[in-house]
Amino acid sequence: MNNIHKITILFLLSFSVSFAQEKLTKENAINLALENNYGIQIAKNIVKITENNASIFISGYLPKVTANAGANYNNNSSEFTSQSGNKSEINDAESKLYNASIGLNYTLFDGLGRSYNYKKLKETHNLSELEAQAIIENSILQIFTIYYDVAQLTEDNINILESLNISKQRLKRAKYSFDYGQSTRLQILNAEVDVNNDSIKYINTQRFLANAKRDLNLLLGRTVTTNFTVDTDITFNLTFDYSNLLEKAKNHNIEMQKVAKNIELSQFDIKINKANLYPSLNFNSSYGFNKSDNDATFTNAEQLSKGLNAGVSLNWNLFDGGNTKTRIQNSKIIADNLQVQKEQIENELERNVANALEIYNNALFISKSEEKNVETNKRNFSRTEEQFKLGQITSIEFRQAQVNLLNAQSNLNLAKYDAKNAELKLLQLTGDLLNAEF
Repeated sequence: MNNIHKITILFLLSFSVSFAQEKLTKENAINLALENNYGIQIAKNIVKITENNASIFISGYLPKVTANAGANYNNNSSEFTSQSGNKSEINDAESKLYNASIGLNYTLFDGLGRSYNYKKLKETHNLSELEAQAIIENSILQIFTIYYDVAQLTEDNINILESLNISKQRLKRAKYSFDYGQSTRLQILNAEVDVNNDSIKYINTQRFLANAKRDLNLLLGRTVTTNFTVDTDITFNLTFDYSNLLEKAKNHNIEMQKVAKNIELSQFDIKINKANLYPSLNFNSSYGFNKSDNDATFTNAEQLSKGLNAGVSLNWNLFDGGNTKTRIQNSKIIADNLQVQKEQIENELERNVANALEIYNNALFISKSEEKNVETNKRNFSRTEEQFKLGQITSIEFRQAQVNLLNAQSNLNLAKYDAKNAELKLLQLTGDLLNAEF
């Protein structure tokens, strides 16, 4: 009896707390994830890095300008001996030297390697955006998997609580019947066992639900103890066609787009390596001045020179031991491998779409079948309950009908959320996940 009171108090507390809970819609979950999810934040920062790398500042198209300046002080003593043996000395001869210059260097031509490298950096930035999109898609799929786990456990919790209340009513009836001599002590004991079993199941479901909410909060990048409720209403897209799905997947699947972008980058690598076969032409210029201040021991008290220097230089690596040739060959092999990888991904995509569509259709069929099963079990339980009240069946038969109904409701919840997750997987394969209405 104490356990029953504890369960009742636990339910009342959870019921009163639910009024203060946040209603977390699917749209809000997506927005929170896009803003706070740790993996998504890291992916966005990586995109920013590649965007910085794709700027003109590291492209090689801008000249290099350098400035130099310096000052020196000399104080020397010297002794001279002539051929005739005469000696002379200069003591503490001071001189001050100053210099400054500014120089400019610019590559006029490098075999177009600079151009191809700049284009490669741009496409690398685009690839990073695709990789970030893949992370976002996987994160959203993971979030909705847990979101629907919370929804499923929420509905299971309601059904188990309803079954627990039925068991409590049966225990209460058994006690009345025993008090009036219409049943034995065994009926009370059986009812108490069933109440305890339902109570344990309810507590466990509460624990699973709390764990699932913490898991979801973690993915949303917020305090894991934040309490909330979720939307348990779901709808299905029943118009999927394999041919249309496959066509969409080949054009919009993120993995297909990534391998296509990698193939494009491999072509730039080939061209960049081939650029090393051509000469490079560089322009350089500088303007500078030098000044020296000397004491009386020097012939000139001051010396100043300034001027402009400019020139071009041609550099052509005629033979580098075959390094360039090897790099070109290897880059072509890498490009060939990417073509093979593209064929593999395309073939796997056909299989994955076919499998996902079959899983989805099967899950829908099971969900509809479980709906009918629940309705049948509801009618069966209703009739069984009437017969039990009239004393026409035993408590064991009543309990079996009660358990059958609870199992059917649990199976229905599992089936419909499995079907929704299968639909989301189809949307991810076809590149429609980020554009879908949940």
